[in-house]
Amino acid sequence: MNNNEKEITLIEEMENTAAQEAADEESAKAKKREWLGLPIFSWVFFGIAVFALIVMLTYIISEDFANFYNRYPAAFFRGVFAAVSGILPCSAAEAMIIMIPLIVTAVIVYANKHFTSSWHEVGKFIVIIMSVASLFFSSFALNFGAGYHTSSVDNLLELDREDVSAEQLRRTAEILVEEINKYTDSLTANAEGSTVMPYGYEKLSRKLVEAYDKVCDEYSFVSRFPSRVKPVMLSEPWTYTHIAGVYTYFTGEANINVNFPDYTLPYTAAHEMAHQRGIARENEANFVAFLVCIASDDEYIRYSGYLNLYEYVSSALYSADKEAYAEVRSGLDPKARVEMSAYSKFFDKYRENIAADVTESVNNTYLTIQGTPGTKSYGMVVDLAVAYILGEE
Repeated sequence: MNNNEKEITLIEEMENTAAQEAADEESAKAKKREWLGLPIFSWVFFGIAVFALIVMLTYIISEDFANFYNRYPAAFFRGVFAAVSGILPCSAAEAMIIMIPLIVTAVIVYANKHFTSSWHEVGKFIVIIMSVASLFFSSFALNFGAGYHTSSVDNLLELDREDVSAEQLRRTAEILVEEINKYTDSLTANAEGSTVMPYGYEKLSRKLVEAYDKVCDEYSFVSRFPSRVKPVMLSEPWTYTHIAGVYTYFTGEANINVNFPDYTLPYTAAHEMAHQRGIARENEANFVAFLVCIASDDEYIRYSGYLNLYEYVSSALYSADKEAYAEVRSGLDPKARVEMSAYSKFFDKYRENIAADVTESVNNTYLTIQGTPGTKSYGMVVDLAVAYILGEE
């Protein structure tokens, strides 16, 4: 072997040694990032999930702890989530859902490259995915779940809630009609007869936060913090699910379907913002939304609150006494009656479809698991409304 060959061999040996040392160093770093074969972050996520489970079990068992936790620690987390997601002008939750195909594809490609050498590696990858998924459980348990186990709103407001008679429904509906009629002269309607909200969603958010501040001054169980309403970009296709709004606890956002007629938007936004502030049960979120809307200085928001609640009450009155329903409805200003008819015509396109049936089933199952009567709990706002409105007379 001549000198040149020796030098080449020596260089190759040095390169191989350097490569092996680099590989060993990277392996050592990887081991430092793991414990018992899993990345440290997976153990951290599982640890948070265990803590969240303990907290959840405690507030399920103890209503007093649920009241405390929902009002203070959970309110802090919800406020932080709302502040962080509020930086974005669009819905972070919607963006995540839209990106699901891309995320799944990227995860599959990454897993195929790094976790297919053995069944052990496949199992390891599955556990890592489970640890990441556990964050959704943890954020629910720590941010929102306690609201399903707190004292009921009627107890917190000391309302005399009982079985409602047809006469009580009639009187409540009459009072709501009187309030609705106060605002119809200031309304502007489009060609279909639907009224037009006289400002955008940012201004709506500010007005509702101001109204929430007033409600918070009176009722301490409602959390106080600034937030914004997030209009959903895919609202038109979303309407086929019949969902007008949703609170995404893992992003802290109050998302609203802006394809629905304008008069529904302030009330729907106030409903989702009620969830954002720890009012988890649907009937109670509906009721708090009403309190917030009528606390607003804005006439359109008050109109939205009164008319949306009237729809719940009048529906119950129709079931109890059709003649009384017709008499009360005849006293409603024609603009409001046209508004409701325009909504019915708008909804015909979306009324019957598979997406709505599936969504209804999933939502009903979720609400039932949380200990509520399911989707029919939305309409149970009527009992609260009657107790509150007649109690104010």
